[in-house]
Amino acid sequence: MSRRREVRLGVHGFTLLELMITIGIVGVLMVLAAPSFVTFKRNSELTSAANALLAGFNTARSEAMKRNVYAGIVPNDGSDWASGWKIFVDANLNGGLDSGETVVFTRAGLPSYFTVTGTGNAQGTAPYALFNGSGYATSKSGALGPLTITIARNDLTGTALLPETRRLMLAISGRTRICTPASANDAKCAASGS
Repeated sequence: MSRRREVRLGVHGFTLLELMITIGIVGVLMVLAAPSFVTFKRNSELTSAANALLAGFNTARSEAMKRNVYAGIVPNDGSDWASGWKIFVDANLNGGLDSGETVVFTRAGLPSYFTVTGTGNAQGTAPYALFNGSGYATSKSGALGPLTITIARNDLTGTALLPETRRLMLAISGRTRICTPASANDAKCAASGS
């Protein structure tokens, strides 16, 4: 008679206790990571919104120079930049978006946790930015002048707010740039214009 040899294979897997501890650790890590992820997402959206606004201003300026007419950018709802914006060609040279005029591009509104304010022509009940055929920033009256549009997160306050703010600066020459007011390297990033 031959003796049977039993070969015991190693048991693989987790015990219930090990599995519970692992799930608990993963849960704690997720609770700690969630606020950081939300902050990261909103910071990315802020940068994206500022860059989209910069691209819109550059598009309006290039359309004005390309067609040698006025071209502008206005809020979608006519009063609040956070509602998004429209870039248009001002065929009748009156400085405003009228029915029948060519809308080059429309940008959807920003998330509700962003506030957008402006100075110069970019403020008031009917804010706008306008470029003449030479690419200079102008007003409806024909006067030249800088303006600033500030995009800030409204879910932050105090010292946390300034680093999460972006400003679009439009110079008289038509040059636009984005800056961060909290940057020590950019002392000219003031709300009054460039």
